[in-house]
Amino acid sequence: MNSEDKRLEQDLTGPETDLDQELDVDLMGVDPVYGDQDLEVDELPDHVKVFNRSKFSAQVDLSKFTLASAEDKEQHIQMRPPSTFLKDGMAKFRKNKLAMASAIILIFIIVMIIIAPLLVPYSYSDIVTVNGRRDKTAKNLPPFHYSELEQQAIEEGEKIFPHIFGTDELGRDYFIRVIYGTRVSIVVGSFASLIVLVIGLLYGSISGYFGGKVDLVMMRLVDIIYSLPDLLLVILLSVVLDQVLTKAITGTILKSVGTNMISLFIVFALLYWVSMARLVRGQILSVKQNEYVLAARSMGASSGRIIRKHILPNCMSVIIISTALQVPSAIFTESYLSFLGLGVQAPMPSLGSLANKGREAIQSYPHKLIFPSIMICLIVLSFNLFGDGLRDAFDPKLRK
Repeated sequence: MNSEDKRLEQDLTGPETDLDQELDVDLMGVDPVYGDQDLEVDELPDHVKVFNRSKFSAQVDLSKFTLASAEDKEQHIQMRPPSTFLKDGMAKFRKNKLAMASAIILIFIIVMIIIAPLLVPYSYSDIVTVNGRRDKTAKNLPPFHYSELEQQAIEEGEKIFPHIFGTDELGRDYFIRVIYGTRVSIVVGSFASLIVLVIGLLYGSISGYFGGKVDLVMMRLVDIIYSLPDLLLVILLSVVLDQVLTKAITGTILKSVGTNMISLFIVFALLYWVSMARLVRGQILSVKQNEYVLAARSMGASSGRIIRKHILPNCMSVIIISTALQVPSAIFTESYLSFLGLGVQAPMPSLGSLANKGREAIQSYPHKLIFPSIMICLIVLSFNLFGDGLRDAFDPKLRK
């Protein structure tokens, strides 16, 4: 490098300084005394040394900075409180207004079907009576109306509970029948979803974990069941099972449940588990490739233990969401089967059978169709929105 090049470099960088010299600054000692004072470099104490910066140097002048105090650090530290998968999911679920509204409606309906039969002095099968006599004038009453005999009893000072939804064609209180119909629909939907969950979980777990020819054969059986017409088979099985079960349950405790109810559960167990089985199989096919499953297998864990302890717990969020979405489907299936006369047996009411009876008298007494129809819509819509909220909150694929 010639002398002109050296002179040009010196002009650009300033006088030659030891930029690699360490800064010997006792900031902890300076901060409480000098931290709040605007001091120049030459006013600092002797033990504080700074770089000899050039005017055009890009080196930061550290003498212009002081160490942050403990309060300043606490203001800038943002620590997230410890949480879990369940807490995070519930926090996100509570932000979903539609899901929360549907949960409140479902809780209200469940509380109502439990408490209402204890408060209302009528039975779903008993005809309205006044002073121990059958009231023949209490047929097809509008909501919150009394029959002639009831009005006479009220004038005499007797207290009579109002007919909130009126009465049906036989003089039975319609409100308590809708309440019992709602109870039947929710019980049938929940129990049918539980059956679907158990069968689909076992079938899909075996198929997805073992794979190969086992998976091939089991999934072809699922495809065959998928290809069958659901409605036709449901009606056919309900009719056939009704005749078979009538003799089988005679004299047993299942007689009080009724053949139609048992046949409904059998139909769900035979036909409606295939969607759950496919979902579980797909989840297990993705989870079983993880390292912890390989580690458990290398340590000698049995297949049942690996599925039970390592695979299914990592799939439970999706499985629970699918089960919640299966409930309204089961309720709707029970409703239209009862609407066709293949549901629960009389005099036990169902929302579907009540809607069918109301359809026959829709021009004269439209309220008999409106009340069970509104209840069906509320239950199905609430369960669907509730299941969608659970999916948005807990499904790992949809979480941000």
